[in-house]
Amino acid sequence: MRPMRLDMAGFTVFRDETTVDFTDADFFALVGPTGSGKSTVLDAICFALYGTVPRWGGARGLANALAPSATEARVRLVFESAGDRYVATRVVRRDGRGTVKTANAGLQLMPPGFDVTKLDTGLSPDDLGEVVAGTPAEMEQAVLDAVGLPYEQFTSCVVLPQGQFADFLHAKPATRQQILVNLLGLGVYESVQKKAVERAGQAEAKLETVDKMLGGLADVDDESLTAARERVDAMRELAAAVAAAVPEWERARATAGERAAALAALDAELGVLARVRPPDGTAELARAVTQARVAADEAAAAVGLAEEREEKLRGELAAAGDESALRLHLKAYADRDRLTAEAATVRAAVDAARTEHEAAVAALAAARADAQRAETELESAFRAHEDAKAADQAVALRAHLVGGAPCPVCEQTVTAVPAVPKGSAVSRAIEAGKAARAASEAAKRVVQERDTTARDSDRVLLRARTQHDQLGARLAELDEQLTDAPAPERLRESLAEHARLRTALEEAAGAVRAGREAARRARGALDAAQERLRRAWRDFDAVRDGLARFGPPAADRDDVAAAWAALAGWAGEQARARRAERDGLADSVEAAQRAAAEVADGIAALFTAAGLDAPQDAPRDVAVAVERAEAELRRLDERREQAAGLREQRAGHEHEARVARALASHLRANNFERWLLTEALDLLVDGASGILRELSGGQYDLVHDKGEFFVVDHHDAGLRRGVRTLSGGETFQASLALALALSEQLAGMSTTAASLESIVLDEGFGTLDAATLDTVAATLENLAARGDRMVGVVTHVPALAERIPVRFEVRKDARTARVERTGL
Repeated sequence: MRPMRLDMAGFTVFRDETTVDFTDADFFALVGPTGSGKSTVLDAICFALYGTVPRWGGARGLANALAPSATEARVRLVFESAGDRYVATRVVRRDGRGTVKTANAGLQLMPPGFDVTKLDTGLSPDDLGEVVAGTPAEMEQAVLDAVGLPYEQFTSCVVLPQGQFADFLHAKPATRQQILVNLLGLGVYESVQKKAVERAGQAEAKLETVDKMLGGLADVDDESLTAARERVDAMRELAAAVAAAVPEWERARATAGERAAALAALDAELGVLARVRPPDGTAELARAVTQARVAADEAAAAVGLAEEREEKLRGELAAAGDESALRLHLKAYADRDRLTAEAATVRAAVDAARTEHEAAVAALAAARADAQRAETELESAFRAHEDAKAADQAVALRAHLVGGAPCPVCEQTVTAVPAVPKGSAVSRAIEAGKAARAASEAAKRVVQERDTTARDSDRVLLRARTQHDQLGARLAELDEQLTDAPAPERLRESLAEHARLRTALEEAAGAVRAGREAARRARGALDAAQERLRRAWRDFDAVRDGLARFGPPAADRDDVAAAWAALAGWAGEQARARRAERDGLADSVEAAQRAAAEVADGIAALFTAAGLDAPQDAPRDVAVAVERAEAELRRLDERREQAAGLREQRAGHEHEARVARALASHLRANNFERWLLTEALDLLVDGASGILRELSGGQYDLVHDKGEFFVVDHHDAGLRRGVRTLSGGETFQASLALALALSEQLAGMSTTAASLESIVLDEGFGTLDAATLDTVAATLENLAARGDRMVGVVTHVPALAERIPVRFEVRKDARTARVERTGL
């Protein structure tokens, strides 16, 4: 696996969008202060592929992916593996309840030659290639197929994070063996063993099937083939004998058929002649036609007489005048009498309305005079009231007057004070005014009532006069209409005559309809009788036409009964002549049939001799027998060839099963895989030992014994020490040696996509002294110079970083971390 580009946003310390482009960084270093986020870049690579990071402590640490106060983190990694380019994407979100979950995860196989820089143009996910995995559950297997390593082995061999750099060195033998199995793809041999077992089972099943098929072909032997060939010869001989006998049989059968046909034709002629008999009632048909014609003529004459009488009455009714005009005149007389009486009644009503109206007008005038008098009395009372008020005021002032003193009103000297009268004129005036007002209002009400009565009587009088005028006008119209009209008695007589004539006309019309119906029935009876006569002639003609081949005599067309009698007599003579010929013809038919039966019996004997049933159709049956015999012979030949082919197949299946079983047996004990692991571990330890010798200045060699790692200390007389006894710096040297050996040697030995195309080291190079650090740097330079794998280092040691051509400097401020490429 080789990273190409890493995009992060909201991921741990990388709050803002950050891109790290590894496209041409074959040898690079991630540098920066402690805590700036260098290791976070490696965390993002692991997280994009596997959804977790070693230092998070499993899936429960998913919340660590979010930057502080961020609600979403996005990581996208473009990488190459085994020649293919992929893009892995993971998105983490925090919901409203604070729960952090993976919202999206996917792996896509990018098109060949895809330009990674196009990711900056805002491509949609659909533009990135074929979807290999679309859910977090699908990602685990898809990444394993693409990278070739599970998460634990990826973090032990490709991206080696802090604290786990020595995992491969300190791993248990079984764990280390499984890592090598995955790295080298040795699991393929287990698959081969299972495939061999499956292939052996399939071959044995085929072998069993072939044996069953061969068991079904056991009846194909030389004896059965000989019998089949003899059967074919016998059927062919029978076919030849039948072919020779069939013409004679066909001639005999044809002769019998011809004579039988002649006998059948003679019997048919006798049957036709025997059916020539006059139908019942033929003699009465002519009389029925004559009687029906007389009845039809009589009915037609009766219709003529009835029509003449109807026409005469119609003329008399027309001469009697217009009945509607007579009825109109008579109605006008009745209307005039009714309107005259009504006019007299209306005139009396007019007179009464006039009298009533005149009385109402007189009452209104009297009421108006009374109202006027009441109004005058009211005014007089008002004036008396005013005078009384003035008098009362003067009396009131008298109480304050003093003789000899000035008057408070006129300021004149009062010579004498007048006496004060008893009682008040004002109260009396008020009472008189109230009485006068009440009388005035009562008079006004009477005027209003009588005015209403006068108006109502005027309207009644007007309506009565209008009705009287309308009746007069209508009477004038009726008088004008009846100026030249006959008297009412004459009109009634004329209408009575009209009624009599109409009744007579209706009776005449009924007689005409009845006569016409009788004439229609008479014509129908005549037509039916004539149709029966025509049908009798048609039946006669049909029978005679059916005898045309016998030459019947000419018919008398005037009398159908005579024609039928003549034809029946002739048919009887013809039948007697043919019956005399029939006996001899019947004998010849029997003789021909016996001859045909003798030939057929001879052919049946041929079939019986050949072991076949008596034939229904000898030519067809013998052809079928020959075909069946030949088909049976062909079937036996084919089954014999099939048996030979099956025996060849059996040998092939038997060989295939034997080889597959042998291969499965060899691989079942894992001897081959164990040998390969031993060889791989020997090569790995040998390569790592050489690197460790260089790193330690010749002090240490690395060896293994039964899967356990040891170092040989040459500075201590070749003492053999377990790797867990090494110091921190020594452990780093040994772990780095193994990691470099894995990348250097085992990648070329792998049989799967798990080729170690890159290695990234995140471990404390600061623990090394200057000489050892120089050795490590030189080793890394040599590894990167080969050009077949990417080498990355996470360090804050300037001496090491300066020797690496491509550096990604990581800086962090209060908001976010940033990555800037420096160097080449």
